[in-house]
Amino acid sequence: MLPSWSGRNFDVVMVARISMSVGRALAGVVTPIYLALRGFSAFELSEYVLVVALCAAGLSASVGLWSDQVGRRPFLVGMPMLTALAGVIFAFTGSVPLLFVFGALGSFGRGAGAGAGAVGPYQPAESAFVTDQVDPRFRNAAFGRLASASAAGSVVGGLLALLVSSAHLHGAAATAAFRPAFIAVAVVSAIAGLCALWLVEPSRSGSPGPRSGQAGSRRASGERRWRLPQKSRWLLYRLWATNTVNGMAVGMFGPFVTYWFYRRYGASAAEVGVLFAVINVVSMFSTLSAAGLARRWGLVRTTSVIRSAQALLLVPMVLSPSFAIAGAVYLVRMVVQRIGMPLRQSYAIGLADPAERASVAALSNLPSQLAMAGSPLLTGYLFEEVSLSLPFVIAAGLQFLNAASFWLLFRRHPPEEERSADGPGARSRSGAPPPGSGAPGA
Repeated sequence: MLPSWSGRNFDVVMVARISMSVGRALAGVVTPIYLALRGFSAFELSEYVLVVALCAAGLSASVGLWSDQVGRRPFLVGMPMLTALAGVIFAFTGSVPLLFVFGALGSFGRGAGAGAGAVGPYQPAESAFVTDQVDPRFRNAAFGRLASASAAGSVVGGLLALLVSSAHLHGAAATAAFRPAFIAVAVVSAIAGLCALWLVEPSRSGSPGPRSGQAGSRRASGERRWRLPQKSRWLLYRLWATNTVNGMAVGMFGPFVTYWFYRRYGASAAEVGVLFAVINVVSMFSTLSAAGLARRWGLVRTTSVIRSAQALLLVPMVLSPSFAIAGAVYLVRMVVQRIGMPLRQSYAIGLADPAERASVAALSNLPSQLAMAGSPLLTGYLFEEVSLSLPFVIAAGLQFLNAASFWLLFRRHPPEEERSADGPGARSRSGAPPPGSGAPGA
């Protein structure tokens, strides 16, 4: 159960997360198929993914670094509005240059499979905003609720794909057929930005807020330098090592799941949308079990086991003979993935120094985002020249390597709540250094 840490703030964040997830899920379903119907080959689609991913990485890093200095709220308002603008552009034009430019600025339609969880480049600001105010004991539960809210929004987003005709139209006819879906993306994204106007955030120049410690003193002194984290650098280096491998894996299959269902089984946007909606209904509740599993087994161990399971389940999925069987395996994989997602987010930001939380949230994923930008080019080539299955098998091997490296690098660094006298990590990992206290690599 969460404490009453700022009821209205948390309610607003939840509503904005749901609304943004509706748009992200819908865009993730319709955009790859729309671009294919507009004449994009697999390799051209991978080029689009590359441009959008690079822009998203730059925006995410900028949001993280600047929100530690000027506040979280401006980015929670502004970034969804960029996505809304991208939705409008996609709804009314098929111009390739415009699709590339606004798709990149809005981090639009890059694809993330069943996609609940990612809300775009403003996520570092959102994660830091929540962590600034929630007690460490309840941080995993808070992130679990956010992930559950994302799943709820993605259910709606998947069903909204039914707005698209199942006929495989091309050119201008495809633009007209997909227009209602893209307008829906624009509307729900704008709602997320407008919701954030209601957030109440402590002044950057005033007294520190709850648990902000040194962050508040820096704000009070008027410091506004844009720099890399100092006290959390040991953590950042480890996250870079593990996230880079995972980014390569996710980049090889994440943006292409919808496209793969379309190419392999001839699935329409509506069929994929319904599948993703079912997945999100089932997995909505698995995220709520994340905090309990972390308390029982330890956060690092739970995350490593879950990532290993994700990797193994990719193989039977790509070997499935039908859309129904592949969808069922993918459902199981996504249920497992949703348990680990809030735990990874909570862990990274929980170990960071309070003054550097948004920066760590953004920069820890920067190598991953760059790897995600580059690896789709290999997928596009393999799709066209070798096999529709090989990129996913390679991605499975990389994710298994990521699970092993995460365990090796972080098993002696439990989160704050596990280092307490009565925490589950106190007995087995009591010798782990607290974040920023001279840990190796600091």
